[in-house]
Amino acid sequence: MSKTNQTMVTEFILLGLTDRPELQPALFVIFLVIYLITVVGNVGMIALIRSDSKLHTPMYFFLSHLSFVDLCYSTNVTPQMLVNFLSERKTITFAGCFIQFNFFIALVIIDYYMLSVMAYDRYVAICNPLLYSSKMSKNICISLVTAPYVYGFVNGLIQTILMLHLSFCGPNEINHFYCADPPLMVLACSDTYIKETAMFVGAGSNLICSLIIILISYMFIFMAILRIRSTEGRRKAFSTCGSHLTAVTVFYGTLFCMYLNPPSETSIEQGKIVAVFYIFVSPMLNPMIYSLRNKDVKDAVKRIIKRKLQTK
Repeated sequence: MSKTNQTMVTEFILLGLTDRPELQPALFVIFLVIYLITVVGNVGMIALIRSDSKLHTPMYFFLSHLSFVDLCYSTNVTPQMLVNFLSERKTITFAGCFIQFNFFIALVIIDYYMLSVMAYDRYVAICNPLLYSSKMSKNICISLVTAPYVYGFVNGLIQTILMLHLSFCGPNEINHFYCADPPLMVLACSDTYIKETAMFVGAGSNLICSLIIILISYMFIFMAILRIRSTEGRRKAFSTCGSHLTAVTVFYGTLFCMYLNPPSETSIEQGKIVAVFYIFVSPMLNPMIYSLRNKDVKDAVKRIIKRKLQTK
């Protein structure tokens, strides 16, 4: 961290979603409810997968990690945001801002590749069912989960170091509700070309690479499904992919809107609205998507309830 950063700026002010004070209490309640639903949904999904032996399969192993990442993703931003809704001075320390920034970059990249790993899992299950147990062994599953965590946090650290090399010696008001790339770069009083390039290259390449893995996996999946002669067989094959495809559409759709615009006041204002969807709405919806559209999860819930009733 440079001397300029330490002496000139010691904290940032997060302007949040709106500057209208009369809306703050209502927004606090709305986002508190969303966060509580997110926590209950994702913790519940992880607990359900761990407690039901029939869900101890690679597909649900990956899903439990997706739920964990979604929970961390939302928790990284929401508590600070909720405090700011009820505070007059919506400040975050310099160190706190960059910790949040680091975790945000890391977790979003982990989310990319966790969804990619889940697509690859469905590809192996549908296109190579006889080799599934060997191709998705316990050690391979652990490796497929570990790689996104390591890669995500390395990327987050690189982006954070590049941001810390910028000088912040003037305004300290971040026009956002969390410490994000574009609004932070707008505040820098040194040349942002390297950091801006790194942001576009990093965000664009990871977004596209992970999406290509998903698209290629589903291209082979759809080709395999079309070769299935029975209507019931096709329906069952499609049903195992429906939840994942819905989650991918919600997550990637909003991220494309967010990162493929250059940093400007207009793009930042639009980015706030888009960020609400992928930080709050997507992690809240994922457990619902996987529970409402998935027969295995619904059956597991019924078994848990039945066991609880029998023990009373």
